[in-house]
Amino acid sequence: MVVSAVTRRSALALLGAFGLSLTRAASTARAQNGLRFRGVVVNVEPLRALTGDPTAGWMEQALAQALPGALGPHLAPGDRNAPVLEARVDWIYLAPSPGGPGPRGSAQDTIIGSFVVRGPRGGIESQIPLRAIASYYPNAVHQALVEEAYHWRIIALAQAFAGWAPRELGL
Repeated sequence: MVVSAVTRRSALALLGAFGLSLTRAASTARAQNGLRFRGVVVNVEPLRALTGDPTAGWMEQALAQALPGALGPHLAPGDRNAPVLEARVDWIYLAPSPGGPGPRGSAQDTIIGSFVVRGPRGGIESQIPLRAIASYYPNAVHQALVEEAYHWRIIALAQAFAGWAPRELGL
């Protein structure tokens, strides 16, 4: 008679290894789906209508810099049959400058928009709404350099928005 004594620790190790292999398989399957974009377009016209410039201009510039970094391996600039990704920003909310109820007086800045995947002929293939949040930690310098502080907050929101792109697009 063979007795197999499986300890709790070895059972947990086996389950952890099994879960890790499933996670790797799922991420590999998503990465192999072949979705590549010919280009990235940033549309801040809805934001520009609400807030005007320089806020919309800052957001446009920050997203144009952040998105290629987040989507790097999924960009194919020479592929004429690949879709174009449009990042549309509809609305942003910057929390009050004195801070908020979060840790160390932090507050939450919010960006709402969507990713629009346009096919080779310009038609909309899919539209994925997105809301991203960036924490803002007030600083005494921000009281003196208000415009610069707002600019850095816009950049943080753009980076948060771009950071969600691969996951939301299933890449």
